[in-house]
Amino acid sequence: MIDGNTTELKAAIDAAKTLKSEFLTIPWVDPPYRKNIEDYKSIARRLNEAAKICKNAGLKLAYHNHDFEFENHNGTTGYEILLNETDKDLVYFEMDLYWVVYAKKDPIQLFKENPGRFRMWHIKDMDKLKPSLNTEIGSGSIDFKPIFKEARLAGMEHFFVEQENNFAKNAFDGIKTSCDFISKNLI
Repeated sequence: MIDGNTTELKAAIDAAKTLKSEFLTIPWVDPPYRKNIEDYKSIARRLNEAAKICKNAGLKLAYHNHDFEFENHNGTTGYEILLNETDKDLVYFEMDLYWVVYAKKDPIQLFKENPGRFRMWHIKDMDKLKPSLNTEIGSGSIDFKPIFKEARLAGMEHFFVEQENNFAKNAFDGIKTSCDFISKNLI
């Protein structure tokens, strides 16, 4: 939704409703639109506007993070701006736990500071030897047990197992390994 143009948003809402989705998630913000504090304040305003449109259409709006939201901008981060300047009753967050840890932030601290905001989680583990790569859940360096213990505080309703890269095995074996670990150790 750039410059008030809601054409793409309305198309995304139509698609989400066709799919019977509960959430419409903003997956990414291109680099030219996230260079500084003012850019993030603008993103927050637009998220609030889009969230109202989504609510009127029977959907909830969520924002998915990567590591760039945690870059320091004169003592604050883009993520802090998004959390603080969006309406907590309208804008939810889909926390990608890998990217939070990769940015050297603590998901549990974010839950404590912003209870109930993180309705969805992306769960992927961090390769022990090369942190820029993912690995199957339970095979990497992220300790998910204390994070899952705070699911209620976070507001988590849904989680998605994800592995973007580094398929040591085939993709289906990787999914099975991750899901087996989660069902036996986390839920």
